[in-house]
Amino acid sequence: MHRMVADSDHWTTPEAVKQALAEQHYLADPALSMSVYLAAQLSKPLLLEGEPGCGKTELAKAVAAATRAELIRLQCFEGLDARSALYDWNFPKQMLTIRLHEHESGSRDSLEKEIFTERFLLRRPLLRALEESGPARPVLLIDEIDRADEEFEGLLLEVLSDFQVTIPELGTIRARRPPFVVITSNRSRDLSDALKRRCLYSFVDYPTADREVEILRARVPHVGEQLARDVVAFVQHLRGEKELVKRPGVAETIDWASALLALHRDSLDPAVVEQTLGCLLKDAGDVELARDRGLVHTVGA
Repeated sequence: MHRMVADSDHWTTPEAVKQALAEQHYLADPALSMSVYLAAQLSKPLLLEGEPGCGKTELAKAVAAATRAELIRLQCFEGLDARSALYDWNFPKQMLTIRLHEHESGSRDSLEKEIFTERFLLRRPLLRALEESGPARPVLLIDEIDRADEEFEGLLLEVLSDFQVTIPELGTIRARRPPFVVITSNRSRDLSDALKRRCLYSFVDYPTADREVEILRARVPHVGEQLARDVVAFVQHLRGEKELVKRPGVAETIDWASALLALHRDSLDPAVVEQTLGCLLKDAGDVELARDRGLVHTVGA
């Protein structure tokens, strides 16, 4: 049996990846295990696309836990730029230094060189991932890149192509070894071809019912077999409603099962399902649709 190793560089087979992730309660299918293995071996970013809540972010967390590596997360948002993602200068500290030197002799050039040194540099997630020098290479999670502007993708190209970044005042900083990069997207917009070419790709879909029961039992170990199957059956039934604004993902399945255990429930009935719909559906219209169509009464049907 393959055991967990200290660095993804030493994963010898896709099966070793699958086993290491399973030890972290992340059940990857063969295709996803192969993608993770190849991303580690080739030092290429892994782009994961799929519906929200299907385990894309959790995969990066599981890889970091399995390799005992630091997880460095960059949460993307509209307007994200280099100052938030890469680096910035500590302006208050620079101003304080300038004021302290106002009454001292010395050239302006020497002062400028002093305040643009590493001790004034604020390292953001991308730069931190390049400079990390721990025993295991870090896992860099660039989460929900589709939320960022298209211009931000251009910023990533140098980082993802050569794992280096140029800071005009300091020069080029290169990674001692490439981080393991996971990029996630909920497909709210198309990503650029230039970014996709630099990545390996895997689509993370909703699991089958049997697979989801396995995942649920791994993540919520105290849930009974029958309750797990009933929970998954209802969630899968909800996903079949195409008019839902946001179909529940695996994350919602896990949350709902945990909530039912907190309520000391070992079975489902329409009343408890209706009262706990907020664990599964995160849109008022979706909740109303589920009630109007009597979906809660399909439990046990």
